[in-house]
Amino acid sequence: MKKPENLKIGDKIAILSPATTVKPDYIDHAVKALEAEGLNPVIMPHAKGPAQGTYAASDADRLSDILTAITDPHIKAILCARGGYGCNHLLHNIPVTLIAENPKWLIGFSDISALHALWQKAGVISLHAPMAKHLSLLPADDYCTRAMMHILFDGLPIKYITPAHPLNTPGESEGIIAGGNLAVINGLAATPFDPMIMANSDDGMILFIEDIAEKIYAVERMLIRLILSGQLQKCKALVVGHFTEYNPDSNHADMEHMIRDLLDRYDIKIPVAFGFPAGHTDDNLPLPLGARVSISVTPDSTILTLA
Repeated sequence: MKKPENLKIGDKIAILSPATTVKPDYIDHAVKALEAEGLNPVIMPHAKGPAQGTYAASDADRLSDILTAITDPHIKAILCARGGYGCNHLLHNIPVTLIAENPKWLIGFSDISALHALWQKAGVISLHAPMAKHLSLLPADDYCTRAMMHILFDGLPIKYITPAHPLNTPGESEGIIAGGNLAVINGLAATPFDPMIMANSDDGMILFIEDIAEKIYAVERMLIRLILSGQLQKCKALVVGHFTEYNPDSNHADMEHMIRDLLDRYDIKIPVAFGFPAGHTDDNLPLPLGARVSISVTPDSTILTLA
């Protein structure tokens, strides 16, 4: 996996909207936040529209923005303004070779997980990290923003130490971290962009998952598909981020207990770290997907070292 070059003061960073519409104010405030970091933000022509239904712009316009950002040698990173839905419209029209020949940071999460899968297919590390809303509403010293800027400017390695979770499975492992939004990953199953194919690589895979507004049974169904296909068993470890905006049901009090019960039911014995601060909340630590990671889950903490 190629790691994009570290950013330098004065570098251009594109802001684009590859999926759902975004409030223009979020983009404008993100510009100010990035300028304060010493970067030179470039708002791509269709980042603010014209909208087409729920999409930030037409497929053609959104595609034009991302292809331009990928191929422009003066643009060193790409910040997605928002996720939502729509990145999968673009996948088949973005040549993998363009990304491989122009490795640069892709930044975002949620529906951007589809683009992260594309970067993975191209062999380029990308950054599952906060987007325009986060940069707009949270202070510059927010710990997730600072971690993101550290990775962009200083590169890897980076180490995260998070508190132990009562449902964790202790253990140690190494592999390549991949994944992101579980519903998006599930939607790419058995396609050329299926990020779970990394589970079959010699390096092995550390799977990271998170989601929003999915019912507990729906998440269980997605995970059972991974189990029945044999893919989850091939993973070296599982990192469970935030699952938000859902309700308990008659079978499970919360998402974490459902996942714990499911792993036990299918006798999957890999290190598992629950409660990692990443997903659809303010606590959204950046994860360089495609990077090599070592994980240590102990009774006291979870330690992720990404290199």
